[in-house]
Amino acid sequence: MANQVDKNMIVPTKISVEGIKFYDIDDSPFKIYGVWRDGDMYYRVPRPVAETVSKNIIQKCSQTAGGRVRFKTNSPYVAVKLDLHNVEQIAMMTVVGTMGLDVYADGVFKKSLLPPFHQGEGNLEAIVQLGDACEREITIHFPLYSGVRSFYVGIDENATLSPAKPYKIETPVVYYGSSITNGGCCTRPGMTYEAQISRMLDCNHHNLGFGGSAKGEVEIAEYVASLDMSAFVYDYDYNARNAEYLLETHARMFNIVRAKHPTLPIIIITRPDVIPSQDRDSRFAAIKKTYDDAIAAGDKNVYFIDGSSFFDGLSNDFTVDGVHPTDLGFFYMAKGVAKVLEKILK
Repeated sequence: MANQVDKNMIVPTKISVEGIKFYDIDDSPFKIYGVWRDGDMYYRVPRPVAETVSKNIIQKCSQTAGGRVRFKTNSPYVAVKLDLHNVEQIAMMTVVGTMGLDVYADGVFKKSLLPPFHQGEGNLEAIVQLGDACEREITIHFPLYSGVRSFYVGIDENATLSPAKPYKIETPVVYYGSSITNGGCCTRPGMTYEAQISRMLDCNHHNLGFGGSAKGEVEIAEYVASLDMSAFVYDYDYNARNAEYLLETHARMFNIVRAKHPTLPIIIITRPDVIPSQDRDSRFAAIKKTYDDAIAAGDKNVYFIDGSSFFDGLSNDFTVDGVHPTDLGFFYMAKGVAKVLEKILK
């Protein structure tokens, strides 16, 4: 009995469609967001930068959280072929969340594509049927906790293929933070709070969430400061070892970014606490001090969100373990941050 499997839950491992043609997403007219190819992998932080930060960032910089590829086609289906690498399997997350992809057509979720449960690294082949042959704008979300060596998209050989329209706000909102920013523990890549905001506000985003490894180091702060951004959102409270560490690093990161971007909107978020820790108040005060000092210095483009406010009046059903949000938790986070971002981005 233990070996029996619901046949409706079996994941196909090969694509058997006649007349299919595959394209490398590195080529036109595909547009890649949130990651870029460097050698044989896609990265979200340049490896030379990661090497100056920490060993953990070196490992995580090739995991493609926040990556997307966008295009238009009138194909009745879309297929993918990937080579997965640097896969991190997490007990509290689904295989879809760590290793899978999400396909959206005209902003509407269609299907998650994933390898078999036991596979780990290796090839992923999957297909989603879209219906009638009419032009659709396709967005495919990369895996959250896996690296990607190669990525091919398959469509009908007679179908059209053209660029997707740019985001309404093409310059990305950059997010830096802990495993929550990284996407832990949503069920699929399109449900991170950043991805949900992207759909709500039609804005590009860049995910710099590093589970367990966001420490506000000078090197990563300087990298963030080098980016072109429409706004910067940061929350690494959960990865800071104590309030003293936050006092040492939090304002420093703010000041490094602010020095390069005098008028950039910066949103400071405290940890989205469900069960307050013993040192919550001291941590909160350390982060709030960054905001208060900036306001006192005349900064007109800094904003503060109490992370615990995301879940006011809700039960604990919106987390997996009292810390990491479910899809429901990420929805409430997205609503809370989008409310502030919408005013800023206008």
